[in-house]
Amino acid sequence: VPLEEATLQPIPMEEFFSAPSTQYLLPILGEVPSGEPPDPKTCSPREYLEFYIFPVLLPGLAALLHEAEKENCFEGKRTKFIPSDFLTEWLYNNNPKRKDESFTELFSIPFVKDWLKDHPRPPIPLSLLLSEEEASILIQSFWRGYRVRCDSEIQELRQWQKKLWEERHITEVVKKFWTKQEAKGSVQNG
Repeated sequence: VPLEEATLQPIPMEEFFSAPSTQYLLPILGEVPSGEPPDPKTCSPREYLEFYIFPVLLPGLAALLHEAEKENCFEGKRTKFIPSDFLTEWLYNNNPKRKDESFTELFSIPFVKDWLKDHPRPPIPLSLLLSEEEASILIQSFWRGYRVRCDSEIQELRQWQKKLWEERHITEVVKKFWTKQEAKGSVQNG
């Protein structure tokens, strides 16, 4: 059968939904339905899902929901919790083929490392990393600093410092100082 014909065949949906809903129970990790496992290459889509996918995926999704609840994802619109990251890490670490291996963090998983080399992530915004208390402290300290800098005496002091820097050529003095320090360092190391 050519590839195009095989991929365009309609999926018999009655195989997915033919059993009564009471038959669908959340499986325990690694627990497969009773009986001999079917050949994964020739079995029906329903058998493949029941024997090879659901016993691992459904407990992972349950763990994902518990973790999302712990991270308060259901309370606000934005959160630092990334469900796909959690599920990837969980599925990798709970893979029955890796049952005797130690826990591996998401960014230490080999295929994740390879993917991130070619597709680097933008940093998580600070607003998602800070707690409400930490954010309020930052905002308050910024506001207090702003109010102090607006004070006329502070403005006068800042103008005086700026003028002093310009008159004494502080920038050149600092450059000369570091040039001397670098020369001393290269003589000691050489």
